[in-house]
Amino acid sequence: MVMNFVANPDITVDRSVRHFIFKAASLAFAVFFATSGQANETLARKSDCLGCHAVAAKLVGPSFRDVAAKYAGQPDAVEQVSTSIRSGGVGKWGEIPMPPHAKLSPADVKKLAVWVLNSK
Repeated sequence: MVMNFVANPDITVDRSVRHFIFKAASLAFAVFFATSGQANETLARKSDCLGCHAVAAKLVGPSFRDVAAKYAGQPDAVEQVSTSIRSGGVGKWGEIPMPPHAKLSPADVKKLAVWVLNSK
């Protein structure tokens, strides 16, 4: 029926049914994005990121919000942050070095970079 509704705009659907479909789709998107964020926070904990970083406050390293602000609007932000996570570095945020996380898979490094950059 949903396919017919989408393919044929002449089919009318009761307002309560449309409302239900909208609410169900909204809930599905909300659950997906909330779960995705939680999963990446779990990955950050597992990878020891939260030993030196926090979302909103500077610890040993910058807060994730500060990182997101620094790279906002840069088209290569994910790659830059991914490189810092994978290879470590020193000098971007002071003289305390960030150790490399070379054992993380490229997919996990990218997940972490995207999560950090969305910490606003």
